[in-house]
Amino acid sequence: MIGGETLLRLMAWLSPSFPVGGYTYSHGIEYAVEIGAIRDAGTLAEWIEGLVLFGSGRVDAGLFRAAWTAVDDDDKAALAEVTDWANALRGTPEMALESRSQGRAFLETVRTVWSDPWLDDWAETLKEAEIQPAHAVAVAVSAARIGAPLEDSLAAYLHAFTANLVSAGVRLVPLGQTDGQRVIARLEPVLLEAAAAALDRDWEDLGSASVTADWTSMMHETQYTRLFRS
Repeated sequence: MIGGETLLRLMAWLSPSFPVGGYTYSHGIEYAVEIGAIRDAGTLAEWIEGLVLFGSGRVDAGLFRAAWTAVDDDDKAALAEVTDWANALRGTPEMALESRSQGRAFLETVRTVWSDPWLDDWAETLKEAEIQPAHAVAVAVSAARIGAPLEDSLAAYLHAFTANLVSAGVRLVPLGQTDGQRVIARLEPVLLEAAAAALDRDWEDLGSASVTADWTSMMHETQYTRLFRS
């Protein structure tokens, strides 16, 4: 069970105040709201549930598990493979930008505030390869480095992923803050299910099936006005 300093650090890293710029991304939700696919708390919850179970959330959960395990096993070759796959498994350029930008900002901040020579070496390896780490991979690596249990840190990551999307939905629909919390509460069992499934899933089963979400992400750049970057 996670606790003490490890718990506090993980809470800080996944807090909305952590400077990764998550509030600037909607993950395609902005266009989904424009066309009426998301119009209230219920449709927002259904949309995010689909992402977590079948879309980018499912992919990130699998990548998180693989990256955490690679660090725990001190397997740098496996970590390099996961990092490459994480950058490839993005449905659209906007989603790739969202993941890489947050991953880069996350790693830079962690290294600046919580010194870890191992992370410095990894960052140098990424720089030499001209790679920016996906957000899920950067969080997983950092969680493994402080000894945060895989199951707990994965669930925490999925919760933060969900909370950021709910925040975007609250601003875009718009919804009240209480409705946003109702969505998060409704999705609690979904997040636990997704985390448990990722722990049992074979690496070869890594992938997504969220075509509509990918489409709204692609259409986002065509909107006349935009509040978000994705």
